[in-house]
Amino acid sequence: MVRLREYYQDPTAPRAGDVLPAAFAAVRNGAGEVLLVRRIDDGFWELPGGRLEVGESAAQAVIREVAEESGVAIALTGLSGVYSDPTHVLLDPDGTVHQQLALCFHAVPSISEHPAEPRPDGIETQEAAWCAPAALANLAMHPAMQLRVHDAVTAPHRTHFE
Repeated sequence: MVRLREYYQDPTAPRAGDVLPAAFAAVRNGAGEVLLVRRIDDGFWELPGGRLEVGESAAQAVIREVAEESGVAIALTGLSGVYSDPTHVLLDPDGTVHQQLALCFHAVPSISEHPAEPRPDGIETQEAAWCAPAALANLAMHPAMQLRVHDAVTAPHRTHFE
């Protein structure tokens, strides 16, 4: 699998030609753990989510992406943050360069009594797990994603705008 290359606050990053919308979810279970997925291509842990497809809303996209990447059905509870830092640049394998516009939502498993155990999809994700907030600092994570996770976990009632 060929993945895009991600730049963040890197002066050598190529110049973006467009803005790419994406949606991610900070899903918290009843124990306060956060749902994370580990990417196959780079090994980094991240909040589940991804690109919006034509014809779907950001809410529809994140619900779909979380289910695809982790097998967990979710209900959205709020907005954690909007991330549009122009120094966060994505280089697709075909050479297209995007600035990411990411919406990060707060969510809970939609079946609270017996939520699905996370499972990776084997295509994009190699692991999916509930992680205690205290363990998050020890996981390999892209710096832009670390900011999103930090914001969602440390200030769950405040929305971050960048």
